Amino acid sequence: MPPNAASDGLPPAIVIPAAGVGARVGGERPKQYQYLGNAFLIDVTLERLARAVPGAALMVALGAGDGWWASTRSAAADCVRTCIGGATRAESVLSALQALALPEEHPVLVHDAARPCITGGDIHALMEGVGSSEAGGLLAQAVTDTIKEVDGARHVLATRDRSHLWRAQTPQLFPAGVLERALLRAAAAGAPVTDEASAVEYLGLKPLVVPGRADNIKVTHPGDLAMAAWLIEQQQQAGGAVT
Repeated sequence: MPPNAASDGLPPAIVIPAAGVGARVGGERPKQYQYLGNAFLIDVTLERLARAVPGAALMVALGAGDGWWASTRSAAADCVRTCIGGATRAESVLSALQALALPEEHPVLVHDAARPCITGGDIHALMEGVGSSEAGGLLAQAVTDTIKEVDGARHVLATRDRSHLWRAQTPQLFPAGVLERALLRAAAAGAPVTDEASAVEYLGLKPLVVPGRADNIKVTHPGDLAMAAWLIEQQQQAGGAVT
């Protein structure tokens, strides 16, 4: 394990917000319970996280009345616990943090259930890059496309400088106390929170961006499940990609 990646020699805890339904993917069930190969999407993600960070406690924030979780492989895993999430991602992450009841300095990784292609190499790069920084950090990809700003009718208003733009990924890593305070303060102010880093930014801190792999995609639209399955196959053929 990288130095300074955990407090008191313990691995980081891992929070997985999974209370949403992911309607854009389509299908008759929430996207985290759609099949990726012969397993639920969420199982593939959780099993990769557990392999990458042995001994970590995984807390999954589920939707109230979730009728699918009991059918997953992960439901029987000793390292996985669950709590009831909220109406938003921020509420779900906060519920998970409160259920974990960690020391303030304990590191917490937050990862999207819908990013099943995450590799152990990227997770360890994030842990090593962030170390014990109060501001934490996140995996991200530098923007390489030309960025257009448009109006409501989709007419181009301007071409934006992409040189300092990055696409945020997960995992994102922060001390438990900092992340909880950030989420509470943002909620009290009604500030929009689209990821954990945006909440921490609201505290005035500057999380570190750690370059991540391009294949760490988020399953969002129809066709993304097939793409994720293909990417995982490519990783396995390359050998060692998930460790």
